[in-house]
Amino acid sequence: MSEDEFLQHLKMIELTTSEWELILEELLKLEISYGSMDALFNDRVDFPFFYRTVPQDQSQYQGLIQLLNLFRWTWVGILTSDDDSDQKGSEELKSEIIRSGSCVAFLEKIQFSYDFKIEQYAKYKQITDMIDKSLAKVIILYSANSYMAAQFCMPWWRMTADKVWIISAASSSLANINFPSNGNISPCSTMNGSLAFAIPKGKIPGFKDFLYNLHPASFPDLSFLRPLWRAAFWCELPNGSEHSSLPNCTGLENLSNLSPWQFDVNNFQFTYSVYTAVYALAHALHNMYTAKSQHGGNLKLEFQPWQLNQYIKNVHFKTPDGYEIFFDEKGNVPVHYDIINWLLLPNGLFISSSVGNFKLSESTGQQLFVNQSVILWNPYFTETPHSVCSESCVPGYRKVLQRLKPVCCFDCIPCSEGEFSNKTDAENCMKCPDDQWPNVRKDGCTPRVVVFLSFEEPLGAVLASIAILFSIITNVILAIFITYKDSPVVKANNRDLSYSLLISLMLSFLCSLVFIGCPGRVTCLLRQVAFGIIFTIAVSSVLAKTITVVIAFNATKPSSKLRKWTGTRISISLILLCCLLQVVICIAWLLISPPFPDYDIQYEPGKMILQCNEGSTIAFYSVIGYIGFLALLSFIVAFLVRKLPDSFNEAQFITFSMLVFCSVWVSFIPAYMSTKGKYMVAVEIFAILASSAGLLGCIFIPKCYIILLRPDLNTRGHIIGKQYSRKPK
Repeated sequence: MSEDEFLQHLKMIELTTSEWELILEELLKLEISYGSMDALFNDRVDFPFFYRTVPQDQSQYQGLIQLLNLFRWTWVGILTSDDDSDQKGSEELKSEIIRSGSCVAFLEKIQFSYDFKIEQYAKYKQITDMIDKSLAKVIILYSANSYMAAQFCMPWWRMTADKVWIISAASSSLANINFPSNGNISPCSTMNGSLAFAIPKGKIPGFKDFLYNLHPASFPDLSFLRPLWRAAFWCELPNGSEHSSLPNCTGLENLSNLSPWQFDVNNFQFTYSVYTAVYALAHALHNMYTAKSQHGGNLKLEFQPWQLNQYIKNVHFKTPDGYEIFFDEKGNVPVHYDIINWLLLPNGLFISSSVGNFKLSESTGQQLFVNQSVILWNPYFTETPHSVCSESCVPGYRKVLQRLKPVCCFDCIPCSEGEFSNKTDAENCMKCPDDQWPNVRKDGCTPRVVVFLSFEEPLGAVLASIAILFSIITNVILAIFITYKDSPVVKANNRDLSYSLLISLMLSFLCSLVFIGCPGRVTCLLRQVAFGIIFTIAVSSVLAKTITVVIAFNATKPSSKLRKWTGTRISISLILLCCLLQVVICIAWLLISPPFPDYDIQYEPGKMILQCNEGSTIAFYSVIGYIGFLALLSFIVAFLVRKLPDSFNEAQFITFSMLVFCSVWVSFIPAYMSTKGKYMVAVEIFAILASSAGLLGCIFIPKCYIILLRPDLNTRGHIIGKQYSRKPK
């Protein structure tokens, strides 16, 4: 139904003057407010017949909070009046802001006054100093007093321009801030660039023309125009107050001739709310009349207030602008605010520019719309204002709250070693995956550097070179022994055991190469097993050689029963027996808990050490312990027979070689346990090379010296002669 049809329909209601007076009397028991925003009226028990066409005051909270979040203003101040309702509302607003994650730097109440009072100067100065020193660049002016914003344009406040003001809806009328002072507009640079929540304005068809055509001649009763003409034109209409000092009006006065700060028809704050309130009541009456006529009743309205109340509840219509008007269960219309930007012109006049809106009925994330590109901030700011207690912590840092301060005040400290943060204002740092490590800025993770003892690095190359060199020397000595196998020195020292020992030493030097390079599953299985078996062969060969010397010496005695044990069979059997037990240990190790490639991410920050996990520590030390037992046994036997005739034994050299061997491996255990990664591998390689070199040097170098450099000593006669030249003591 169009507006004209609606009005025509109302005219069909045939009521006498007394009946209309009765209706109006009953309507006084109902109220559709066009300006009351107090949340108190939400109580439907105390105010069952109260409705309003402006949003209730608390509905601003979400709009204000979303506006703060949009610009990331987390540190704000609140100013309010000393009115009880304002103080209660500002406390609720503060609680909502804190609940949203932002903080309130201060909440101050001020006594509203247009007059300067000397006794209040100290209070004014205290508040202005506090505002100036505060890190909060955003101040929310929350008050139901429509003149509150104008209060801060008074000269005694002396507010600085480095703040952004957010004005609540009730105080957002420019008509109250564009006030004259000595005939001129008083500049108020404090509020320049402010943002304000405003009651939405809409088009009222013909309203502007109606106002501009107002004239006393067209009004039989001038009681409505008389105060307006006094305020606007400073003149008195006919039949006015006899005691008025104002001159009589000329009749030529017209509202269209007034300046905008005197009469701004485009910025009447609550005019549109009055318009919608009137039409809401008219729609309710229309609906009630329609319902009665449909039930066959006469057209004269007879009703109780609660009956019209029911129809007001169900009012639902659209304004000419397309806004939907209806009331919820608390008598409120849909929440809608315009967001305006106050701009100060050179002539001292404020104008407003719409920069967005807030509609609570929209879906989450769509309620607030602000066109940031059209906002003009106070010229003090060269960019969008920034209002925080502490600057944001960049990625790589985390927040640590400052003691006894709000959550918005914090320090930024770097993430601990091994942790990172990849977002702004992180409360906690995170750990990278096991195969990654934080980068230099600690704002992300990069793959860890895989570390192992390689042939390319100096340490690995040196150890590999030494191993190859000693294996070559061992091969040369083996070749010398094979070449001079029939020489007395070689024969006298059990050449088969010498071959066995030399081959095992050569293999021990070469097995150290398996410890260098990238550990794999096969190499981890071979490393310790090969080392254990080869070293067992070497040490058992030394033990067999020592025992053979003892047997050989004692077999030369008359009627000795040891002559039958002087062959090679006893030596080979001893080596096989010793090796068999080591093989059993190694097989059990491989079956129960074999070594495997593993990563150590704890030892060296930012690196991932690739190494062989021994699997069973007990098995590993059992292998080492068994070799140590054989070495100790060899040392004891050799030490006991060290003074036998030199022509038949190597006891002295074996004793010294076993002393070197045992010293190396005794020192190996603590060194091995105290190192990690590639250095642990290097320690074991060094122990293998040092102990093998000790055996090679102490046992075979003296013989090679005689074979190559002193052939005169490499004779049977010389060896036999030496036998009888020295008697055991």
